[in-house]
Amino acid sequence: MNRTTKFRLPLFIIIGLLFVLTNSCVNTALLPVVETKSITAIGSGTATCWGNIPSDPGSAISARGVCWSTKPNPTTSNSKATTIAGTGNFSVAMSGLTMGTKYYIRCYATNKTGTAYGNQLTFTTLLVDYDGNTYNTVTIGTQVWMAENLKVTKFRNGNTITNNLDPTTWANLTSPSYCSYDNSAANKTTYGNLYNWSAVNDIRDIAPTGWHVPTQAEWTTLINYLGGASVAGDILKETGNTHWTGSYASATNTSGFTALPGGSIVLQNSNYGFYNIGTTGQWWSSSEADSNSAYSWSLSNNSAQAVNVNVAKQSGFSIRCVKD
Repeated sequence: MNRTTKFRLPLFIIIGLLFVLTNSCVNTALLPVVETKSITAIGSGTATCWGNIPSDPGSAISARGVCWSTKPNPTTSNSKATTIAGTGNFSVAMSGLTMGTKYYIRCYATNKTGTAYGNQLTFTTLLVDYDGNTYNTVTIGTQVWMAENLKVTKFRNGNTITNNLDPTTWANLTSPSYCSYDNSAANKTTYGNLYNWSAVNDIRDIAPTGWHVPTQAEWTTLINYLGGASVAGDILKETGNTHWTGSYASATNTSGFTALPGGSIVLQNSNYGFYNIGTTGQWWSSSEADSNSAYSWSLSNNSAQAVNVNVAKQSGFSIRCVKD
């Protein structure tokens, strides 16, 4: 006679499994629901986050706040700030942030079941120079760049950079100097200032804290990331003819760099003068070519190219800074 043997789990194991499964479901259900609502009052090192816990999950909220990081999906093991525990809307002030830096942020809430996180938001702290000018920034590849030209009139320590108004005097300048194109306040607002290389190279630092004037190698990294010098110009330039004049209209600005044709102070026809606003933008590197010249990069309205040129240090060009 054939007999079928039936396998039975011991009763205590069955009860244990039911307890684990039931407890797991209850714990999941009791985790708080958290919303990351918005970020306001963004400064150079501070910001305020607003969040919400819509309802009581059945277990008292013991902690709530916001956590942040420069990497996605921050947790409470990263930087955090807290507020009074409870449900409903709340705000938390963040401090100690790095200027001109992109942050990932999530609100969180903790009860006896565990910690739950809200949706992720991002924001970028303001980049501010010594004069209080603020700048947009953009991440391109592994680098973070200013998306506007520098406007500052003082070094990082507060020392004033000389404002040399007459471009014909720039031929003999050996001290740090700047001016706006045609000494126009409107041009400074749009295009930033023009600086000689002595201002670039001064040990007092012209760039905001945490930033610097890019080296020739850092410019080359940018240009290569965008496909090389033959095409990078169009990818860097602002689109349209609001600032760039002429008929060449293939600029895309897909990099977000938003290069503008701020012109320059250069030697032409035996004299230094203001030239080429609307048609050319030229930016210093911090790298010296020789005792009389330094490297720069130039974009023009009639070409897709980015052109590397070593030029006289007395020239006046725009500056874009890159994050340290």
